[in-house]
Amino acid sequence: MEFGFLSILPAIVAITLAIATREVIGSLFIAIWLGATFLNNYNPGTGLLQSVENFVLNSVTDPWNCAILIFTLFMGGMIGLITRSGGANAMAEALAKRAKTPRAGQLATWLIGMLIFFDDYGSCLITGNTARPLTDRLKVSREKLSYIVDSTAAPVATIGIISTWIGYELGIIYDSFQAIGVETNVYLTFLQSIPYRFYSIFALGLVVIVAVMMRDFGPMYHAEKRARTTGKVLRDGAVPLVDSTSSDLMVKEGTPLRIINFILPIVVLVGATFYGLYWHGVHVGGGDPGSLLDALGNADSSIVLLWTSLIGALVALVLAVSQRILKFTEAMDTFVSGMKSVFFACVILVLAWSLSSVSSELGAADYLVGLVTEGGVPYQIVPLVIFLIACLMSFATGTSWGTMGIITPLAIPVAYALNPAILIPTLGSVLTGAIFGDHCSPISDSTILSSTGSGADHIDHVRTQMPYAILAAVVAAVFGFIPAGFGIPVWITIPVGLVVLILFVRFVGKSTAADVLVIESDKAKAKA
Repeated sequence: MEFGFLSILPAIVAITLAIATREVIGSLFIAIWLGATFLNNYNPGTGLLQSVENFVLNSVTDPWNCAILIFTLFMGGMIGLITRSGGANAMAEALAKRAKTPRAGQLATWLIGMLIFFDDYGSCLITGNTARPLTDRLKVSREKLSYIVDSTAAPVATIGIISTWIGYELGIIYDSFQAIGVETNVYLTFLQSIPYRFYSIFALGLVVIVAVMMRDFGPMYHAEKRARTTGKVLRDGAVPLVDSTSSDLMVKEGTPLRIINFILPIVVLVGATFYGLYWHGVHVGGGDPGSLLDALGNADSSIVLLWTSLIGALVALVLAVSQRILKFTEAMDTFVSGMKSVFFACVILVLAWSLSSVSSELGAADYLVGLVTEGGVPYQIVPLVIFLIACLMSFATGTSWGTMGIITPLAIPVAYALNPAILIPTLGSVLTGAIFGDHCSPISDSTILSSTGSGADHIDHVRTQMPYAILAAVVAAVFGFIPAGFGIPVWITIPVGLVVLILFVRFVGKSTAADVLVIESDKAKAKA
């Protein structure tokens, strides 16, 4: 049965409702229900029942999907143990002790955020709370602190080779490629898309550029000038958010902070993952043991990630219990609390899979491909268009996960049909465009947590960060996705984009070095 425009209506409804209500779970389910109604002779009652029985249930029971869900839960539990045992705080404080100047303080905060790459929520709270005493002492504004924290949370987690995000991203990549009948190693496809995450890369680079050059622009310049000249890290009248982290994941008072509790679980996890992919690819997948890429390409990444996340969690648990930081019962409670922290993500993932299945049965991919090919849209601009759509939707809804889950299954078939050469750039455009909103939307949970962990006024954080986020997005669009659509390699586009950022900060930004600001202040007083 040909559904025509109705085939893409559920996805449109999901996007529209998510933007209008800022409620992703309800929007996704209503869209699934609508699609199931179309598939069941337009009977809403049958459609409601089939939504759960035929789509949600099948999404959960699919072996690949189930493995990804369990992996995500195990990762959440492991991160909870690392956090509560003081490992993350120990690593962060070790770095913070080396910073003696505002420049060094900003760079230390950036590095702490980069090291807490495995979870954006954990990064926001750990980095902010750890660096805040340091940056306050060095007269770095809370606005700047929260900006650095936010820029090293979701942008890092989405490109981390091991993180709480990877299960979700692998899940939607797998489902999108299955929908177009393309067999691919999902983990390798994920790795191939990382160089095309232009927004995330430029957002991270911009933090370093601003810190090293000690130059700022827009409202951030005035915030830094205030902090550097008056010592006020918050503006008069500011209302900083209060840290409301769960006590189940907070480090207990008096806990010895040992770096080994951070390093060992992460090293074991990353090392075991790469070895596991190689071993599984050779011994189960039949790959060539002499070729690393061939071995990795034949591995079932969902199974390997399931194994290694369990191993990483066990290492974290043994460390916490053997050092008597936590009793066994406390460690298990912490593990469960960590899993609870990613439950919302798991629900969105299941519903995104379900909506993808509904859209597939309705023939949405074929309909969209027909529209684009018949409409004569140049395939070279598809990555750019998809990036802009993802940016707008994620900003309006405040959720990158919902944006990824809704747009990816629609974008991949279009890109593949127009020209398979733009498939990876288009995938990267969705996954990084979705970060724009998670990075700077005032209703984004990670943006709110960045204000919370940094002790910043939330509106001040959003207002000062916005020009930086827009700059990174514009550079990503113009110097990243447009050239990528025309086949220009990333080893050219990324350096060019970074140079553009450096030139912008140099000629548009104003110096926030303390000595320069004092001279400017003295001159202003003399004129007065």
